[in-house]
Amino acid sequence: MNLDVKWHAGWPSAKHDPAPPIQVHSYDSRTFILRQNKSVHYEAPFMFLLLGTHTALLIDTGATAEEEYFPLRDTVSTLIGDRRLQVVHTHAHGDHVAGDGQFTDVVAPTLDAVIEFFGFTDWPSNSATVDLGDRIVDAIPGPGHQESAVVFYDRQTGLLLTGDTLYPGRLYIFDWDAYVATIDRLIAFCSVNPVTHVLGCHIEMTTTPGVDYPIRTTYHPSEPPLQLTVDHLRALRAALDETAGAYGPHPYPDFIVQRMH
Repeated sequence: MNLDVKWHAGWPSAKHDPAPPIQVHSYDSRTFILRQNKSVHYEAPFMFLLLGTHTALLIDTGATAEEEYFPLRDTVSTLIGDRRLQVVHTHAHGDHVAGDGQFTDVVAPTLDAVIEFFGFTDWPSNSATVDLGDRIVDAIPGPGHQESAVVFYDRQTGLLLTGDTLYPGRLYIFDWDAYVATIDRLIAFCSVNPVTHVLGCHIEMTTTPGVDYPIRTTYHPSEPPLQLTVDHLRALRAALDETAGAYGPHPYPDFIVQRMH
């Protein structure tokens, strides 16, 4: 299991970027982390592909719809073999669902569709599971950044995939109470489940603690690693107490707390 990777983070001149539109990193033989090139879209979201014996789970579809600029379907097809592909999302914002039209089996990112597909019985209190065939993924309700947000935990690797709930960047909080409850829920989950890494969907910070790149920047020459830890969840929870719901931004070394409503 390998996170020794240099993520491509754009090019000084986007139209001259020699890198492919999607960077694919093999965490292990059945776990792939994909990043959209910042030269294609400044959001440069990460996507995750988990392979079971009969089903492949693609989590998020990036920020660009057009296959000619963002060939996500072709990229995924080369990795999944003859497995059935199921597409789900960390949440419904456009930079995570734009490529949905490239696929067929897609769970709509609406709250009703998410609850129905995963079989949540008491949203947002109870988790649910997805069986990919010899691989179980837990789906944990994660509203606060967006109402239908879901956090995924892969039991095989111990990866906690937090979407835009926690990542090295600007944490936009649209429902404060729901977000605080989500962080409490995740900390409780992590207290009884082994977590190797916490992986969000963006890198927006610089390597200088507390300093982010300007919004819409298409070139990040010096990024910190994507991976965070459970201790960062705890640090975030303490930051939520310290900021006491005040509107941000409130910079911390590895993230920025920014209440929006």
